[in-house]
Amino acid sequence: MEQVIYVLLFVTSVVGLTFIVERGLALRWRRVVPPEIEAVVEACQSGEDVPSLRRVCAQHKSALGRLLLLAAEHLDWPKAEALDALQTRARQEVARLERGLVVLEIIVGIAPLLGLVGTILGMMTAFGNVGEAGQVDPAKLAEGISLILRATLFGLLIAIPSLIFWSYYNKKVESLAVEMESLCDEFLRRQYRGEEVRK
Repeated sequence: MEQVIYVLLFVTSVVGLTFIVERGLALRWRRVVPPEIEAVVEACQSGEDVPSLRRVCAQHKSALGRLLLLAAEHLDWPKAEALDALQTRARQEVARLERGLVVLEIIVGIAPLLGLVGTILGMMTAFGNVGEAGQVDPAKLAEGISLILRATLFGLLIAIPSLIFWSYYNKKVESLAVEMESLCDEFLRRQYRGEEVRK
């Protein structure tokens, strides 16, 4: 039974490491908010610059690019409706960025518990053997307890890095979302500037 716990801890560590690496690659700033798109948003002052923005967004596929393409497609809509459509898509993009973080959160919770289960099972086995033998060998008992506590140690060694990366990636998604929101707002404000002046 203890071997099953160690196998589960190993599988948990592999899954955790896989998601840490995958999210690290997916949440690179240049991949989500490419500097080329930032530059073209700064340069996009009027409707005449929109085709250039569309071209750059199509070339640099990213969450920000998809949001700006949607905004550019709905420029003929009233501003409030365009904003609603953009916010709906933005929520979807943020959900895509957060994909996999729930797995890290689960690992943070279950890895120490699996270690604890392994420790308890090991202690039951060790003390059960002591009861059967009728005498206690302190050296063997100490060695058994040392082996038992490894399960807890492994559980913590899996959970701690997972917790660090889960917290870091959550903060990074939040920062990326704020940056994308400000760039999209800036783009829409410039495109609807004439409409606001007429009002």
